[in-house]
Amino acid sequence: MALKIIASTCSACGACEFECPNAAISMKGSAYAIKASACTECDGDAPKCRAVCPVDDCIVQA
Repeated sequence: MALKIIASTCSACGACEFECPNAAISMKGSAYAIKASACTECDGDAPKCRAVCPVDDCIVQA
């Protein structure tokens, strides 16, 4: 399964992009997006993107 960024809540701060060990996060329009085929949810560890995201409930299960 993969994570998803809710575009309407994304502040476009960019913190998540640099924390992703799979380079699955990139800017798409005015918000960041997660490429589902590359997201491994940090292989069972706590997702690093969620840990650094300043917006609650921005990154959710797809």
